[in-house]
Amino acid sequence: MSAIPEIKAVGILTEMLALECGYSPEKSRQIRIASVMHDCGKRFIPANIRDKPGKLTPQEFEIMKTHTTLGHEFLSSLYGELGQMARAIAMYHHEHFFGDGGYWGVPASTLPRYVGIVSLCDVLCSLLYRRVYKPAWPPEEALAYIQSKAGTQFCPELADIFIRMIRTKDCISAIFTEVSQ
Repeated sequence: MSAIPEIKAVGILTEMLALECGYSPEKSRQIRIASVMHDCGKRFIPANIRDKPGKLTPQEFEIMKTHTTLGHEFLSSLYGELGQMARAIAMYHHEHFFGDGGYWGVPASTLPRYVGIVSLCDVLCSLLYRRVYKPAWPPEEALAYIQSKAGTQFCPELADIFIRMIRTKDCISAIFTEVSQ
């Protein structure tokens, strides 16, 4: 199964959430462009780990975590603000709000706000799309999960804005319609 629809969905949601958070249309578009590169390091993870249908062993999970550093390194040739944003997103999109439970222990509360925006969008899309190791979640369960992680994994303010945006704009059906075209 291709990851292209999911990557497109992350980008669309990222741009929408950036706008909701007060970023200009130009900056929101830039964040969207940077967001679609967030998992580029996964191409360097061995397929038997990346595409494993079951739970990863602790050793395999340590290898999988390196997709963030590999992505950051891969994007090192991008210059300017877009390159800086793409590298930060690739490196830190799995960090948690206070640092506990994230990949590298860096508190997301200390990172640029756009990293937290992409993190929310990535997690929602990860839950909504089927993976080899899990079925797709129903939208309400995915939103309930996001809400339950507000203040621990996610910035509570961003999570509230995100959930309100999803519910008031019926984003999920709109996203699935757009990415299927």
